[in-house]
Amino acid sequence: MVERWIEPAGLLHGPVALQAVRDGHALPLAGGPAAFPLARLIEEGRDLGIHPVAELPGDGWEALLPPLTRRPLPFAGLPNDRPLVMGILNTTPDSFSNGGQHLDPRAAIAAGHAMLEAGADILDIGGESTRPGAPPVGPEEEMARVLPVVRELAKAAVVSVDTRHPATMRAALDAGAEIINDVTALRQEPASIRVVQEARAPVVLMHMPVLDPRRMQQETNYADVVLEVARFLRQRVETAEALGIPRGRIAIDPGLGFGKTGAQNLLLMQRLPLLAGIGCRILVGASRKCFIGQVTGVEEAAGRLAGSLAVAQAAASAGASILRVHDVAETVQALRMWRACTDGAAAELG
Repeated sequence: MVERWIEPAGLLHGPVALQAVRDGHALPLAGGPAAFPLARLIEEGRDLGIHPVAELPGDGWEALLPPLTRRPLPFAGLPNDRPLVMGILNTTPDSFSNGGQHLDPRAAIAAGHAMLEAGADILDIGGESTRPGAPPVGPEEEMARVLPVVRELAKAAVVSVDTRHPATMRAALDAGAEIINDVTALRQEPASIRVVQEARAPVVLMHMPVLDPRRMQQETNYADVVLEVARFLRQRVETAEALGIPRGRIAIDPGLGFGKTGAQNLLLMQRLPLLAGIGCRILVGASRKCFIGQVTGVEEAAGRLAGSLAVAQAAASAGASILRVHDVAETVQALRMWRACTDGAAAELG
């Protein structure tokens, strides 16, 4: 089977995008509100050039348009008409951003409630740091860290558990979590797919070139990082679907910072709309990451708020529908203002 991709280009927003779609000069990206008047065609890794969407060739290319243009199904029963904010809650002593701050379950639970009050749609709770070079944590210790927090916050929120261990997945789902967020895209152990399938749980599949986070920054030699990440994610989605996890319950994450250089992270952001062709919701987790510090010159992770907000807005503009962030209140405000400016949302003035 010939590998083909349609990569949206020249994105439009607001009333101009709506008018271009009505006039047949553009197509909606993942159901809108962004639209694309141009598309790069890629076949077997070869760039076939940029074409107006009104003049795309036949010969099967049109079959790639429906997953690219229609709105993905609601994820975990949450709204699909705006970007969702996923608040990061690490119950670890060695997180790159706030290691140890939420190791005490009471502190983590309080922080989770504060994120909900600030507007978080999802709380993502993790008990193992997967930053570059981080030592592994066994499922027993991981469960001891996350389960008390999951059990309490699941009473008030949609909870995601950030884990690559099937035992933790199963226990967290039993404790009330609704979403599995796996940095290994369900590759760590064969049982992972079975846990998700049997629980009928939504899942986030992320790109990471190797299973061991300690080695991932040694694996950054890509011919085309964007195409290789897209290819990996499409294959993982197809595998999960074949094993009983429907595409509507899958979100995909390009894995910024996981086995990528700073320049490669920026390329993934610039060409993020390519991933929409997989037909799943796109999650972007860039908050406070090293590449933001490289661009802005801010060494301390906690000082990268402005850069993180800029990336969140750029991701939302390019079709991301879930943003995984540390700074929930600020991100919610930035997204609300961005939507008001780009879509002319009069409701924001009420």
